[in-house]
Amino acid sequence: MMKLFSLLFSLMLPALIFAQVGINTTDPQSTLDINGTLSVKHTKLEPTDATLQDIDDGVYFSIDPFSSGQQFRLPDATAYPGRIYILRNIDNSNDASIITLGTGVEFFAGNNSTTGTTSVTLSGSNITTKTLIFISDGENWTYGHLGF
Repeated sequence: MMKLFSLLFSLMLPALIFAQVGINTTDPQSTLDINGTLSVKHTKLEPTDATLQDIDDGVYFSIDPFSSGQQFRLPDATAYPGRIYILRNIDNSNDASIITLGTGVEFFAGNNSTTGTTSVTLSGSNITTKTLIFISDGENWTYGHLGF
């Protein structure tokens, strides 16, 4: 009996290791294959004063800066490779400054791989930089606008 169990386990192990999950599909084509809509956690940050606000629990953030230049901080990119955040400034006049935790971590525009910055501005009035997506590459944050 033990030999039979060992044989069955050894035959099933590769299927368990290389499993693909399908939602609304019986034939997933990726590690996670969703045939339908996707919802992500939305968080609204409405500070009551100009103190630094951490961005950590969610994917899509509506940011309402208390005053122009107020800082909102992403986590250390080296601690969260592959992490994605979508940030939208919902204020029509105050800019928000996006900074990051982590020594030496920088922001790189999606079309630039050589010159990084230590902060990015989410504009209160410029539609091009009002909503930005940030993706950690495990060392820095890459960002770009969503083309709205």
